[in-house]
Amino acid sequence: MSVTAETLCTAFRGERRLAAGDALSVARALRAALDAEPDGPPVLVFDDATGKAVDLDLRGSDEEVAWRLAPPPRGPGRPKLGVVAREVTLLPRHWDWLNAQPGGASVALRKLVDEARKGNEAKDRVRHAQEAAYRVMLELAGDRPGYEEAVRALYAADRTRFDALTADWPADQLGYVRTLAADAFAD
Repeated sequence: MSVTAETLCTAFRGERRLAAGDALSVARALRAALDAEPDGPPVLVFDDATGKAVDLDLRGSDEEVAWRLAPPPRGPGRPKLGVVAREVTLLPRHWDWLNAQPGGASVALRKLVDEARKGNEAKDRVRHAQEAAYRVMLELAGDRPGYEEAVRALYAADRTRFDALTADWPADQLGYVRTLAADAFAD
């Protein structure tokens, strides 16, 4: 997944949250901070949806940065519906079954995916929260005392232990990690 101007991000400089919001706003805030203090602590930027570290290309003018963050043009498919053509590899018996379904293979696959998404929605939400929080924890707090135990508590859905193990982390980092992890502890 590529970062676009609308991607929600959070940037840290050292232990302090520097900026949060859409990628373009965060990029502008980063440029200003780096111009004001070029030799300051390193900057890390995270995609709020995935917890993945992202690299914002800050070269050039604000217009050039915005141009690089513009969404890529849509490829083949039905762009107004958001349909994207991709390859799926199945065994012949799978294709035979799909092609025999009302509406053909595409309709049958969409129905199967929708059913699976509905059936696993709660588990997927917990897993996504755990993965996002883990990624950020690794980058921001991987060298902190109790980090490994905090990760275990995250994956065990033990909020009490997680909160206790992370209580002395810097406030900005702690707030962000707990926000990302919230769904991992949902009852």
